[in-house]
Amino acid sequence: MSCVFKYVSVRLIFLCSNKYPLSFQYCRSKFTLLCHTRANSVFPVEARCKHTDMDLSDFEADNSVSCRLSSSIPDECKTEDCCLGIDEAGRGPVLGPMVYGICFCPVSRKEDLKNLKVADSKTLTEAERENLFLKIDEAKDFVGWALQILSPNTISTSMLQRAKYNLNALSHDAAIGLVQHALDCGVQLKEVFVDTVGPAEKYQDKLSQRFPGVEVTVRPKADSLFPIVSAASICAKVARDHAVKSWKFAEDLGEVDTDYGSGYPNDPKTKSWLLKHLDPVFGYPQFVRFSWSTAQTLMDSKAVAVHWDDDEEDGEKAAARQNNTSMLSYFSRGKPSELSHTRDTHRFFTERKLQSINTL
Repeated sequence: MSCVFKYVSVRLIFLCSNKYPLSFQYCRSKFTLLCHTRANSVFPVEARCKHTDMDLSDFEADNSVSCRLSSSIPDECKTEDCCLGIDEAGRGPVLGPMVYGICFCPVSRKEDLKNLKVADSKTLTEAERENLFLKIDEAKDFVGWALQILSPNTISTSMLQRAKYNLNALSHDAAIGLVQHALDCGVQLKEVFVDTVGPAEKYQDKLSQRFPGVEVTVRPKADSLFPIVSAASICAKVARDHAVKSWKFAEDLGEVDTDYGSGYPNDPKTKSWLLKHLDPVFGYPQFVRFSWSTAQTLMDSKAVAVHWDDDEEDGEKAAARQNNTSMLSYFSRGKPSELSHTRDTHRFFTERKLQSINTL
């Protein structure tokens, strides 16, 4: 995978001591490991998990990357026409992962699924969700499920990379990846029901074009309209709850207050936790989605100010306006462009007595 560090001050690198050994994005939101390949950065092959009964151990071993979980595929789903539901859990919180889930069963067994008394996960207590997930998992003779766990690190680095990749695009790709996973496993999909992200008609057209021959229905609040989507929402919510409860901090934070609240930005407990665990230099641990405006606002107001010489898209344009070469030009493998002969060296390099050389 081709990766590049985003304009990191040498002084800031040295601040990343043993306390935060591998948490690159922990050094404030600009110190981020960016991956050029969108698919690999969001759904890396090495992070995909094996079949499991909601065993999150692989994700817990490295919760900085995304992870896929899936049940076994019922034999009926390989021979009969099937319906599939898609929903997510944890889209809005500033803490923890977002989980996309699918659930599928033969069209002829829709009533059997309905008899499990599945419902929109948001209307259920945690105990009710856990109990219903066990029922769904025990119905493995005709029901299958799969999950994509998107780590907070994956979400934030995707949203802050130079080529913008917003949460809707991330969500769409997660859903498409799970539908393709079901097809690749031999599930005979004929109907797909989706809780919408963005405009329902546009999303439905997108999925219909991506999966010709499959009847796609996208609706707001689909988790309360279609039992197969309700089942998917339960699987996703149970997985997120487990991931948040068992979160292992890669950073050496000592005693961590695990009373996070709901994780939503307007929750007083969540706000209190964010204030308590904000490091004035390094910002937040990987548990926090540092691309969220809530986290950004707190870092801007409570943390040490950091000036970035070549910030985001305006960096190259600003350098051109000042008749400077951009900082990016110094990381090119090729020879300096002709423009470098007519423009002044960027002040980042002149202030530090740095210059570009072609040979050692």
